[in-house]
Amino acid sequence: MASTVLITGASQGSGRATALRFAREGYDVVLSARGRDRLEAVAQEVRALGGQALTYPTDVGDPQQVKGLVDAALDRFSRIDVLVNNAGICLMGKMENTTLEDWHHLFNTNFFGYVHTINGLLPHFLERGSGAIVNVGSFGGKVPLPNMTAYCASKYAVTGLTETLRLELEPQGITVCAVHPGVINSDFLERAIFRGDDKSESEERRQQMSELLKSSWVSQPEDIANAIWKAVRNRQGEVVVGPVVLATEAYRLLPKAVEWLFKMQRSK
Repeated sequence: MASTVLITGASQGSGRATALRFAREGYDVVLSARGRDRLEAVAQEVRALGGQALTYPTDVGDPQQVKGLVDAALDRFSRIDVLVNNAGICLMGKMENTTLEDWHHLFNTNFFGYVHTINGLLPHFLERGSGAIVNVGSFGGKVPLPNMTAYCASKYAVTGLTETLRLELEPQGITVCAVHPGVINSDFLERAIFRGDDKSESEERRQQMSELLKSSWVSQPEDIANAIWKAVRNRQGEVVVGPVVLATEAYRLLPKAVEWLFKMQRSK
């Protein structure tokens, strides 16, 4: 029987790339995201590689929908070996421009979406005494980024969830890993939220991010997919993907210096 991976945020970008990477390794794939049509397109790609695919449109912020996803996955494949929590959204804006609705929306997807899937699959993993949970975080969950307070808070929460859960579950045979990408050259801008003092400032932030995506040091979706696969295969606890490892290491060793650089950049 083939192993099975369940991936959220699987309809595009790094989620799609991860589905295809696992399919090439012989896995069957459960694909979850909000958009049915894009999920079906990825499912066809998985099947073309020889794997089975189940699509289940889900808003991971809704625990009842996540329960339906888990039930359908186990009904179809009997077992899940790997959970990849990848669904997420980005928000860029100062705290004063970020509404309470923004905060709840961000945390409901970026943090509670992960909690919901883990809660749903954990009994299955514990019963089997095996499994792997990969939480896709961000270098914004390791380094504080200016004008991204809400986003960084949600990703720091994912870091804390992952590191603490690892202590609980690894003695029971369950691997828990955090994969932290930097900026990914994908279509995440479709879901990103930009806040400013006015509409023009919001649009300026969007343009800044769009230009950043053209940089040579930006990671590709396949980079994240490869990191996730290697983390599962090698039972790694944490992986920082791409050049942003320099920023995370600099902040770990010299936090005040990195904060000073960010402040100087903001003052320009």
